[in-house]
Amino acid sequence: MWIDSRDRTGERQGRRREMAQAKKVAFYIIVIFVLYTIINTPARAADLVQEGFEGISEAAHQIGEFMTELVE
Repeated sequence: MWIDSRDRTGERQGRRREMAQAKKVAFYIIVIFVLYTIINTPARAADLVQEGFEGISEAAHQIGEFMTELVE
């Protein structure tokens, strides 16, 4: 039986570089999509941003109510 004791750090570093490249490409695709949406349908994009902020605001309000009830 032969045991392979080679150091595989080179392979791991290669995979890390590939993952970093994939993340970078995915990020650029998302940015391009967002810009495309904003340019083509600015009213709809504004509605989505407003809904997002309303959702965050509602979540913060609910957390505040939960903490108040927890303290009482």
